[in-house]
Amino acid sequence: MRVHRIVEKTYAEGPGCRFCVWVQGCNHKCDGCFATNLWSFEGGYEISVDEVISAIKLVEKDICGITFLGGEPFEYVEELSIIANYVHSINQNVITFTGYSYEQLLNKSKADLLLNQTDLLIDGRFEKSLVDYSRPLVGSLNQRFIYLTDKISKEEISQYRNRFEVRISNDGKMEFNGMGNIEKLQEYIKKKKESI
Repeated sequence: MRVHRIVEKTYAEGPGCRFCVWVQGCNHKCDGCFATNLWSFEGGYEISVDEVISAIKLVEKDICGITFLGGEPFEYVEELSIIANYVHSINQNVITFTGYSYEQLLNKSKADLLLNQTDLLIDGRFEKSLVDYSRPLVGSLNQRFIYLTDKISKEEISQYRNRFEVRISNDGKMEFNGMGNIEKLQEYIKKKKESI
């Protein structure tokens, strides 16, 4: 499968310390999307399911679950369902983001493979006209939290607070992840650069 990025441990993509996989490729192409570099199915890099599971094994004692983002995770249902099955086998939870609605997924070929391995589905396209960062993990009012099992509670999500994490690689490249007001983050970064 093609992924854009993997972060082995993060506190910015759901409750607790999580392993996160951003898949590469998305046909939704939502207006106002801040991850347009994830739209192309040619970007990112190839990685096998076994390689991802091996990476999870290295940190599984430090994490409480996995989050699939993108891109569009439901373009990789077979691969992600195997990874999610492993995560469940070590008694951890699975959050999956999607631009599809839950109802659309119920009619999408093979989507049940990943739905059956997802504890919390966060559904819906990003809608620029409905921007709202007051709720955790989502950027527009139409996006919903669909609790498919009891492994993640509504209370856990309601107590979660949006945040960003910034990582600087050895070559000086800055990457961030998380959810919140992107414009405020960009202003903050600009001010920091100007003060250097």
